[in-house]
Amino acid sequence: MKILSSTQIKQADSVTIEKGISSIDLMERAAKACSDWIEINFKINKGFSIFCGNGNNGGDGFAIARMLYEKGFDVDVFIDENNSKFSDDSKINLDRIKKISGIGIKGFSKFENNRGSVIIDALFGYGLNRELSDDFKNLIEKLNQTQAPKISIDIPTGLFADKIINEHSTVFKTDFTLTFQFYKRSFLHPETGKFCGRITVLDIGLNKDFINEAKTDYFVIDEVLIKNIYKPRKEYSHKGTYGKSILVGGSYGKIGAVLMSTLSALRTGSGLTFIIAPKCGNMVLQSQIPEAMFIDSGEDHVVEIEIQEKAVYGIGPGLGKEKETQKALLEFIENYTDPVVLDADALNILAESQELNLIPKNSVITPHPLEFERLFGKTENSFQRLELAKQKAEELQIFIILKDHHTAVVTPEKKVFYNITGNAGMAKGGSGDVLTGILTSLISQRYEIEDACLFGVWLHGKAGDFAAGEFSTEAMLPTDLINKIGDVFKYLSN
Repeated sequence: MKILSSTQIKQADSVTIEKGISSIDLMERAAKACSDWIEINFKINKGFSIFCGNGNNGGDGFAIARMLYEKGFDVDVFIDENNSKFSDDSKINLDRIKKISGIGIKGFSKFENNRGSVIIDALFGYGLNRELSDDFKNLIEKLNQTQAPKISIDIPTGLFADKIINEHSTVFKTDFTLTFQFYKRSFLHPETGKFCGRITVLDIGLNKDFINEAKTDYFVIDEVLIKNIYKPRKEYSHKGTYGKSILVGGSYGKIGAVLMSTLSALRTGSGLTFIIAPKCGNMVLQSQIPEAMFIDSGEDHVVEIEIQEKAVYGIGPGLGKEKETQKALLEFIENYTDPVVLDADALNILAESQELNLIPKNSVITPHPLEFERLFGKTENSFQRLELAKQKAEELQIFIILKDHHTAVVTPEKKVFYNITGNAGMAKGGSGDVLTGILTSLISQRYEIEDACLFGVWLHGKAGDFAAGEFSTEAMLPTDLINKIGDVFKYLSN
């Protein structure tokens, strides 16, 4: 799914209107999509307090108020008593509800949530490009203090669609965001996404030709994309059909990391799977993963990385940073020209050596924010970090998977794909090791590198969602995630 800028969304609205639907009917379509969703998801709630601005987002709110009232809900509408100027379409919908005696219309200052009604935010849409006035800040702060369920229409008031907010900005903190046609980038960054709650994208029929032709570097990894990437297992095939994966890692006390990477590579479908690890891990690895072949390298830490032909390497989980290990890694990547997957201590070694130009072209690195900072330098926020990642991906001709709540895949062409699977239960040591194994396995199975990255982060997150569904986000383990990979493949097959 494409992510369009606020300017492009406005153009999409305009083109849709030019092609034969009036602006008021487009507003009606958006309001119906919202009211239908609200009716399904808030059946037991009888009362709604809808806060409407003076622009088209407020017009959506007025139309939603009318439709919810017609569905049998109690509705109060709150408007700015100090500003009587409304957009044309907003005024039409305001006039419509004025004719309905059962809908109360009051000033913002009259709000007292004594009935415990659901609060709907229709104050400002995606077009907001300035800080809120003091009056609106005071209103938002008052609404945020209520314990009622909250819904934002299109985007929570106070957020911008495409950029970071001031650290001390006042923003409506919603439980649900009903957005139209596209995700906004601000939904997908930690500083701003934390205000958005659960996001639902509603299709309101914006012009498909415009959307197909619109140029953007930003995308969401959705199931339509994944189903086009996924390659079902062929009946007439053998272990050589599905590649050779070599996981390199482990050191004394950290064998579990490379064990999880290897298990996840096998669960993801690797045909032949090897582990290069120190001898101290042999007993654990051979007993826990009999399907993988063990190659020893050193006693307590890796001292050499053997180069094998026609193999894909995933290097880093539990590797450690002993001097001999650092030397082994740098010698390996200096002499190896095919893409590799680098994570964890492999990235920390590269950060200390600053030998980033040794990374083979089209390789994949998977830093979390602190590892990224060690590699490329400090940034002020996640928006800046992503811009730096785009620059470095192009400069080094590598794929950068920026791990975060919404992990982003950054390509050498500076395209960004945000992942929307996954949950807070994956914020545990070992989850990243699982991703390394998944990516290594997919690349060894001859998925294109970009496709492997997109499929890998989606599969990782989806397995995490299945694990959380069974065990809870608190109790789930990275090994539970590995065991749910098979359920994800079943899900895709069905």
